[in-house]
Amino acid sequence: MTIPVVSRRRFQLGAAALALSILATGCGAPGGSADNGQVTLRFAWWGNEYLNGQTDKVIAAFEASHPNIKIKAEPGEWSSYWDKLATKTAANDAPDVIQMDQKYIAEYGGRGALLDLSKQNGIDTSKLDKEALGSGQYDGAQYGLSTGQNAYVIMANTKVFEAAGVPLPNDETWTWKDFMDTAAKISAAGDGKTYGAAYGSNEADLIIWLRQHGENLYSGDGKLDFNTATASSFWERLKEQRDSKASPPATVATEDAGAGLEESLFGTNRVAMAWSWTNQLGSLASTTGSNIKMLRAPSADGSAAANGMYYKPSMFWSTSSRSKHPQQAAEFINYLVNSPEAGGILMTDRGVPTNPEIVKSITPTLKPADTSVVSFLKDIAPDVKDAPPVPPVGSGSVQNVVKRYTDEVLYDRLTPQAAAEAFKKEVQGMLDSARK
Repeated sequence: MTIPVVSRRRFQLGAAALALSILATGCGAPGGSADNGQVTLRFAWWGNEYLNGQTDKVIAAFEASHPNIKIKAEPGEWSSYWDKLATKTAANDAPDVIQMDQKYIAEYGGRGALLDLSKQNGIDTSKLDKEALGSGQYDGAQYGLSTGQNAYVIMANTKVFEAAGVPLPNDETWTWKDFMDTAAKISAAGDGKTYGAAYGSNEADLIIWLRQHGENLYSGDGKLDFNTATASSFWERLKEQRDSKASPPATVATEDAGAGLEESLFGTNRVAMAWSWTNQLGSLASTTGSNIKMLRAPSADGSAAANGMYYKPSMFWSTSSRSKHPQQAAEFINYLVNSPEAGGILMTDRGVPTNPEIVKSITPTLKPADTSVVSFLKDIAPDVKDAPPVPPVGSGSVQNVVKRYTDEVLYDRLTPQAAAEAFKKEVQGMLDSARK
């Protein structure tokens, strides 16, 4: 079936960012192999031990029902995944099926590294959420299919709230002032041992803040789409969190940023509120041993409809443009997104499936945390606006830039205004370099 493509204005594309001197012309990649009619597809993804085991199970189930296709697993870790993928892609040795992140859809798709799935037979998208489809499109092509939907939320550790004697806020009406006051009360009760809130210096934090002010990090045609004053107010708020002691001192926050979940402030029940993606609820609850409640983002005026939240694909399934077996790769991707058997194995760990029939089929067997996520994403639907545009070529490492300037502000090395000006100039340079 033909995939309906959401049209977008054509982005200007350039040569290599991220070591992607990609794909130039030349011979095709080795990709999968075939022997006596049997095809082998290479499949790369990132994940932890649990996710790897789950993925191995779905591979085995697919192979059992498709005896002519073998899947060669290539699991990896997020920290090294992208460097390895860029190197393999530049060497024309990319895996056939690739777990892809939205930050890199334009980087890889726009440079010719990914196959346009809208031109592949064997993929049925008729039941998939149309906005989720659009999130994997770039320059008129479908470069990825969402593995599932997510939302960026505040995770509230009820154990820390109860110990501090502070009630949970009403997240349908709370303001940023309410957020700050609540966090400061918890920090005061913790007397330097527990804190009210983590800072939230992720790229998604900035995106939500900009959207609350009617702006976006990027426009639909790949340009920066925010005012410096609005970005400055984002860092002003983080600085206020520090000064009001709603959040930990900068030195503590820096140490916490380098800790794994099990050693982190939130993971050890020492911080009450932290930003995270909804599909991480189960891991957070398991690690803390606490009841974790998901909260909507605060807003300036207490209106949930103005809080800037959006649905984001957890990740995507994509196919290398150099695969020698695109039809078999399409069969595998179709299985991952549309098969009830695959849904029953993958559940919601890569996000809530965008096929409502799969959601219905797995609901009876969902764990309590997964049930909470499905319910929460449904509850916020009336207030969720369209997703931000796909990040343009050159923007893959912007998240690291956001975090770096947050440190500059929290350590008083830059004022929020100076940080905003430097951030905008640096990101603009990154985008300009990618277009050359």
